[in-house]
Amino acid sequence: MALGLFVFTTSALGQSLPSAEPLDAKRLAKQIRDSIVVLTQFGRDDNEEGVGTGFVVSADGLIATSLHVIGEGRPVQVRLANGDELEVTEVHAWDRTLDLAVLRVNKTGLTPLPIGDSAKLSQGASVVAMGTPHGLDFSFVQGVLSARRTLENVELLQVALPIEPGNSGGPMLDLHGRVQGVITLKSLVTDNLGFAVPSNLLKPLLEKPNPVPIKRWMTIGQLSQKAWTTVFGGHWRRKGGGIHVSHAGESFGGRTLCLSTRDVPETPFELAVEVKIDDESGAAGLAWAADGGDRHYGFYPSAGQMRLTRFDGANVFSWTILDQRLTRHYLPGDWNRLKVRNEGNRFYCYVNGHLIFESSDRGLSGGRAGLAKFRNTVASFRNFQLGTKVQDDSTPIAPSLGQALISESNLGSGFTEETITGAGKNPASALRHLDAEAKRLEQKAAKLRQSSEQLHRRLVRDQLAALFEADEESVDLFQASMLIAKIDDPAIDVAHYEQQLKMMAGEIREQFGDGDDEKVRLNKMLGFLFRENGFHGSRQDYYNQANSYMNRVLDDREGLPITLSVLVMELARRCGIPDVVGVGAPGHFIVKHVRKGGDQYIDPFDGGKLLTIEETEALVRENSGRSIPVSELPVSSKREIVLRMLRNLMGVAQQKDAPADLLRYVEPMVAIQPDSAFDRWARAVLLIQSRRFDAAKEDLEWLLQAKPEGMDLERVLEIYQSLQ
Repeated sequence: MALGLFVFTTSALGQSLPSAEPLDAKRLAKQIRDSIVVLTQFGRDDNEEGVGTGFVVSADGLIATSLHVIGEGRPVQVRLANGDELEVTEVHAWDRTLDLAVLRVNKTGLTPLPIGDSAKLSQGASVVAMGTPHGLDFSFVQGVLSARRTLENVELLQVALPIEPGNSGGPMLDLHGRVQGVITLKSLVTDNLGFAVPSNLLKPLLEKPNPVPIKRWMTIGQLSQKAWTTVFGGHWRRKGGGIHVSHAGESFGGRTLCLSTRDVPETPFELAVEVKIDDESGAAGLAWAADGGDRHYGFYPSAGQMRLTRFDGANVFSWTILDQRLTRHYLPGDWNRLKVRNEGNRFYCYVNGHLIFESSDRGLSGGRAGLAKFRNTVASFRNFQLGTKVQDDSTPIAPSLGQALISESNLGSGFTEETITGAGKNPASALRHLDAEAKRLEQKAAKLRQSSEQLHRRLVRDQLAALFEADEESVDLFQASMLIAKIDDPAIDVAHYEQQLKMMAGEIREQFGDGDDEKVRLNKMLGFLFRENGFHGSRQDYYNQANSYMNRVLDDREGLPITLSVLVMELARRCGIPDVVGVGAPGHFIVKHVRKGGDQYIDPFDGGKLLTIEETEALVRENSGRSIPVSELPVSSKREIVLRMLRNLMGVAQQKDAPADLLRYVEPMVAIQPDSAFDRWARAVLLIQSRRFDAAKEDLEWLLQAKPEGMDLERVLEIYQSLQ
């Protein structure tokens, strides 16, 4: 990028003043460096938890940055380019929605950056940023303003800049040195894409601050030490009237406790809480009889089940699962009320008012009561209660009232007065009853959708396999390619695209003259497809799955070598041009027209280019790294072509799909070629990863009986025995 020359001036207050001329990148980076600061956030035990960037906005010690850079209630260190470390005295202003914060430090005479008018920054304008990507202090990057986007009701500036962790909070400037935005987050789509909060949204914070002394800020979100004691670390804090916890604890299993300082009553007593966890494989719930260390009882959901445990020490060998079970009364992904009643010689555990466990275990007694969390689960708690008897709004409603609530909801005309009166006696349970029914129906609908997908894919698999039950020469490759696309899109109208291909063939045949031989007809067909209608190879977006779907190839006129080759082959067949076959060259599928005067090779990916033998061999060498004579390039069978198309799709999908989803491609492979040891093994591995062990054993048994060459049968047997 060509940048002009610019000269900074400095005001009497030390503020850099932009001139009318832009500055070259080298001098701009040098001029703004002294106004950039590195911000370090510290976590538990004073460990460094994150690094970000800020910039000076006033000479008397104001530093602008992103709110997430400084965190909430966390110590933060400010360091200048010359190495000086500054003390933060207050959070001068902040806005959670905009992710902006302004700090005041104990130093004056700083050099602030001028704030520009971000509304005047035009799309395509050159911008720069300086930050601390991955801890690399004062790194300078250049880019452009790509667009303005509204995300979560906030207008952001989309910038083409290499944004990385550590850039957040840094300034985005124009080439005149004016701050036009505050870098806030990186796009998940590409490394060279990020977003900045417009500088005009920073100005109101500077004009009308909401200062909080840093000592007070450090207590924001903190639990009251008079009410709670945390054990084994974890990040416990107040949030939304409840308690929120994240980060694994330091005890085995990532255990961390938050114990109430309230005295536990003599038995009988009760404790209760509402809990919601972000990951059902995690665990969080109630703890009691806690000695302030490793010993306590626990009652909590874990991996979708309810679990009752006793911890007698610091490791897994001193952990006893007293009981665990699945129950329909637990609502995954929702708030659940847990309650324990301890009667001394027996205790009872409830979920949403339903008794789940009853135990006479006497291993622990006394101690404190509170909350427990395990592993990397993020959990929220609310309405913790401890007393001789806790207020219980989770008592199940009468079955007749429950039936009335559901039946009258289905009518859509509102509830009767009798039902409303009944619900008013226990409103929380009445609402929970309807929520539970809604959750049940949602789960049922999800299972039905999943079953529909499975049935659809099974039917498509069987249709593909049926094509190859008869003579392979009669297989319609276009139909097969449409069925492959239909695996992922049940709504595809195959008949529509078959009619489209028929019309294309008809238009091509209209161009044929009576004296045209096969060579001339083939050239006219290629001209129609690639020159007249613009079909082309996808070079810019090669790995897009759409390139493997024949319907999208026809819609977008763009595809992979193999999909475009199939299109050429099938059009040739419908136009009466014989012996146009596919050649599965390594790394790049091509087409060959077999004829008496010498075979003609064609590269559909390169606009239907006619290749000489030398060009064909060079293309193979370029894509495979091997020198292969054309005489050794095999003609691909239709079965091989379909399998290669399925493997292409699987190769793209495995970057983002779960093993269970990848089976949608492997199942047709095995159905089309059941004797393929490679595909059998691939399916067995995916079935194991999907925890479908019985189905996996069938494929492993097949491999052990068939004893295919090149297969590590000892390894197959080892895995098979492990599944027994």
